[in-house]
This record gives sequence, structure tokens and C-alpha cells, in this order.
Amino acid sequence: YLVVEDVPLPLAVPFFFFPFSSSYSSGFIMPTYMDDSSRGFGLAEGGYYFAISDIMDLKITGDIFTKGSWRLSGLTNYNKRYKYSGTLQADYQVTKTGDKGMPDYAVAKDFKIVWNHRQDAKASPNSTFSASVNFSTSSYERSNINNLYNSQLLTQNTKTSSISYSRSFPDIGLTLSGTTNIAQTMRDSSIAVTLPDLNITLSRLFPFKRKKAAGAERWYEKISLSYTGRLTNSIRTKDDRLFKAGLSEWENAMNHNIPISATFTLFKYLQVSPSVNYTERWYTRKINQQYNEVEHKLEALPGDTLNGFYRVSNYSASLSLSTKLYGMYKPLFAKKKEIQIRHVLTPQVSLSGAPGFSKYWEEYTDYNGNTQYYSPFTGQPYGVPSREGSGTVSFSISNNLEMKYYDAKKDTLKKVSLIDELGANMSYNMAAKERPWSDLNMNLRLKLTKSYTFNMNASFATYAYTFDKNGDVVTGNRTEWSYGRFGRFQGYGSSFNYTFNNDTWKKWFGPKEDEQGKDKKSEDGEDEDADGTEGDGTTPKKVEKAQADPDGYQVFKMPWSLSLSYSFNIREDRTKPINRHSMRYPYTYTHNINANGNIKISNNWSLSFNSGYDFQAKEITQTSCTISRDLHCFNLSASLSPFGRWKYYNVTIRANASILQDLKYEQRSQTQSNIQWY
Repeated sequence: YLVVEDVPLPLAVPFFFFPFSSSYSSGFIMPTYMDDSSRGFGLAEGGYYFAISDIMDLKITGDIFTKGSWRLSGLTNYNKRYKYSGTLQADYQVTKTGDKGMPDYAVAKDFKIVWNHRQDAKASPNSTFSASVNFSTSSYERSNINNLYNSQLLTQNTKTSSISYSRSFPDIGLTLSGTTNIAQTMRDSSIAVTLPDLNITLSRLFPFKRKKAAGAERWYEKISLSYTGRLTNSIRTKDDRLFKAGLSEWENAMNHNIPISATFTLFKYLQVSPSVNYTERWYTRKINQQYNEVEHKLEALPGDTLNGFYRVSNYSASLSLSTKLYGMYKPLFAKKKEIQIRHVLTPQVSLSGAPGFSKYWEEYTDYNGNTQYYSPFTGQPYGVPSREGSGTVSFSISNNLEMKYYDAKKDTLKKVSLIDELGANMSYNMAAKERPWSDLNMNLRLKLTKSYTFNMNASFATYAYTFDKNGDVVTGNRTEWSYGRFGRFQGYGSSFNYTFNNDTWKKWFGPKEDEQGKDKKSEDGEDEDADGTEGDGTTPKKVEKAQADPDGYQVFKMPWSLSLSYSFNIREDRTKPINRHSMRYPYTYTHNINANGNIKISNNWSLSFNSGYDFQAKEITQTSCTISRDLHCFNLSASLSPFGRWKYYNVTIRANASILQDLKYEQRSQTQSNIQWY
């Protein structure tokens, strides 16, 4: 009904009917009449709804067509408070196309299972169970009558399903978990199944720590170890061969990982952290290969797949050394104890290495006479150790610069971060035959304000460009340092954003609030108890009085916000020729700015926009403007995009309640592109 200035008028239009009921009940579901060229006339989505109990219901629906196609579906929802909740749907359909006895006659039988189960966190603190299953035969989505009018379901290429369970034992630090995963590719009807995927995790423990310690802690008591084990059994095949595949077609393997580490203090100032990592894989097959001299490739003959039990193990070790150096500095212009600067320098050196495991590799000679290598365990779930050994030395350094000064007005010491972090890291691979040095990585972090921190990460290439025999630019084996140059700057990118609103100018230029006034009690709080409650023990409802200006009128407020973001990127432009003198590519600089904001014109009207500018393309980015009106139970909004690649308009009126999301009227442009504005 129409209301003018809070006065209801006797002008009413029936818009919607809500059959509310105080109790649940069962009933028939009316079908929908359909006419399909391949199935004939039919009734769809008709059935019966069973209100079984407060925690479960059941809906049975079906389709039937004159040419013999039919479908039966069951959907149940269950919810037991503080225990579990979920939905289960099972569909079976028979699709008959063409005329019986004719060459184009075909019968397809498909099924689909959808199951979503969630366990409440309060049900069991040490165990969890969840399921998200969406499994169907490959032709189900193409033959289902409802999907013919849903292009998204027809173009869906992959489906994934998973069921997981975990159980933890806090007393011993053990966690067991198992997962079943199914991935379907609808395009080629292939399916990948992992049944099961088991994980065993033992949290870190100290095996040499004394139960009843006396005196100082011994060095061996700091040694800790943990264990992680994983067992997988998987197969990849066509969906019609899944239940026909034998055990030999499944791939099963198990992986064990045991890291051992400790941290010691050397000479009171150096932190030493050694660690050893052992990994062992259990495989049930290996595949020997032979080099085909005719086709110049490796191939496996039928008898080269050997089933059995094979152990593939490797180990590695690392050692890190770090410390902290502190330096205090007082500027010459500072008075006694007025300003002091502290510099914290954190250097770190780490060494890691692993031997080569050539026993898991085989060699062969290719058609050029070169010796090549392959592993019979290549393609297994957990890989194969490296044939060649490795040894890497890493260097890193971090700096922090802070300043403390005395604030005479507040009689306090204040701390300011000058450089939150300035660091660099680099490594040297002792086992590499060429280009052992890595690139130099540097990072800078500055706390400019309380709400904004500037971050910069840059990389400098160690090895210089050179020309090959064909005159093309390649990365050579000679460093930039050997030419007397610093590392080659490879690029950097960052962004900056800030939001302006009603309080921005007040924070910047307005008077500071009296901090001591925050602790004062309000004059109206004399009748309240010490805990902020009334005398009868109830909490009073806070009522904010309307603010008035010096003339006695209510203060006019129009809340607004404007967010600006600026991003830029610097990188080498390899599309242009290199400078032969400096051996540097020219740098290209890209940047753009974006803005979005909103303003509340009144209690019911609001306006928002989003736009930007691309400096490289020299054009305005996608721009949109939306104005909305709050109609109490409904909302009216109009959107317009006059600039950018996509131009459109959209007018919508909808109900505010989420349960009435389908109660709406929408008018939009026929297409969202190529609209001519005259």
C-alpha cells in the first residue's frame, strides 16, 4: 500500500503471498509441463515432500516423458544441533532419444550423487569428519533436462569430490588423517581417484630430555625430532573402467620423513642450528626403459615393468649460524639523553648439502653419442632423489634502525622506526658447474605512518648479458662484478592506497583530543554503579543525543569516503634492442591510478562510483556509477557504465530479506558491450 509522509493511503496492490505455517507438514509438489524435441511431452520436477522430523526431511521428485525417458531423484536435508548437518541427493535417469527401431535410437543410463556433510566443532574436539561429494557419470550433465537451460553446467569441465576424517591424540602428539579424492574430467570421461590418502604426523618431541631435570639443561636435551608419513593409493582411468580395473593398475606408495634439529648457543652470542633430514619412499614397482635407436627416444617394453618392494631413500643436512649486533648512536646536535638511535644488525650464514644418489639412476647413450640418465622410479608419487649432489652456502643480513626521543610536553619517551628492515640475501652453489652465484635479493620496509607501511623488494642479476655465436643476447658465465659493475637491476613493483573520509581533515589539521579527558566520567553517569549498570542490575540503553551547531540547528552530516590507489612497475623491456656499451636493456615504466568512493546523500539515498586511468594505454579504465534508494523492505538501485571497454546500464528493485532473494524486478541493457551513446 502507498504511504505518503507516514500516512497510509487506501491504495493497495497484491504483490506476493506468503503461506506461513506454525508447523511443518508434508505435501505434493506440483510438476512443470515441458515439451522437448527429443524426449517428447512430459512432466518435470513433480513429486512429494516428506516432513520426517525436526532434524530431517525428504523430497522425492521425478520426470516422465512420452518417448520413454524418466528420472527419479531423492533429496534430504539433515541438521542435528551441535552435532552435524548436511544434504544428500541421489539421481537416476534413463534417457531415450530417437525412435525405437531406427538407427538414431539410443538409451543412456546415468546417475549422480551429491553429498555435503559438516561436523559441528563442538561435537568432538579431537576428531573431524567432512564430505563434499559431487560424482556423476560423464553423460549425466549433458542428458539432464534441467541442464539444457543452464549453460554453466553444460560447460563445466571438471568435478571434484572429497571425504576426509582426522583424529588427534594430544597426550602423545599424534595425528591421523585420511582423505578420499575424486577428480572427474567431463571432456574425455577420465577420472582420477585417490583411495585412500593417509597421513600420520607425530609432533616434535625431545627424546633425550630428562623427566626430572636437575641443574642446567644439557646440550643433548635440545635435540628434537618429528615424523610425517603418507600413504597413497591412486588410479587414473576412464569412468566406465573404474570398477573393472585390477590391483595392478593402481599406484600405491608410502613416504616417510624424519627431521632432526637442535638450537645451541655458542660463546654466549652465536646461535647455531644444525639439522638433518631423512626421507624414505616405498614403491611397489619400477619401470626399466630402453633407448630406441630408430625413433631416438626411451621406451618401456611390456616386460620392463617389475612389481615388488623398493626402498628409495635420501638424506640431507644443514647448519645455520646467526647473531645480533647492537649499536647506539647519539647525534651531535642532541642534548643529553634527548635523542638516541639504535642500530640492530642481524647477519646469518647457513650451509646445506646432500650427496648424490646415482644408484637410483641408469645411464644410456643417445644417437649423438652423449651419455644421458634416467631413473626407473620417475613418475612415482613421491619422486626420486637427485643424481648429483648439492652444496649451498647462503648469506643474509638484516638491519633495523630506531630512534627514541624525549617528549617534554608529555614527559614521556617515544620510539620512532626509521628503517623497519633493510635486508639482503645471496647464495653460492658449490656443486654447480656454471653460474654458482644466485641473484642478489634486497628488501626494504619503512613504517611511514601508523596505517601505512612501505615495502620494496628488488632483485639484482649477478651474471652479465653476452652474445652467442648467432648474435643473440644470452646470460653468460661472467659476473657483473668482473666488469666493475653492480648487479643488473631486474625490476620492481609496488602499490600505494589511502582512504579519505569525513574524519581525515580533522585528524590532519584539527585540534588534538585531550587524552586526560578520556578518563573522566560523564555527568549523566552519577546514578550508575561502578560496573556501568543501573541500580536494579540492568544495563542501560545508550541514547546518543542529536548534535547541534552554535545556532541551535541539527548538525548536517553527509558521510563519504574516497579511496585512491596507485600502482607502478619497473622492468626490463626486452622488446627493444640492448645497449651494447652498458649491456643493459632499457627499462619500461607502467603505472595506473584507481579511485572508488561512496557518499550517503541522505538516510535513504546513497551514491557510489569506481573509475581509474591507465597511463600506459592512455585511457579511462572501466567506470561505473550506482545510485540506490532504500525503500524500507525493498531497495531500488540503478547502475551505469558510460566509460571503459564494457558499457551497460542496469535498474533493479528487490526485497531486502535474503529469504526473498527471488522477489525482484530487473531491467538491463540487452548487451554489455558496443552500446552507442548518442
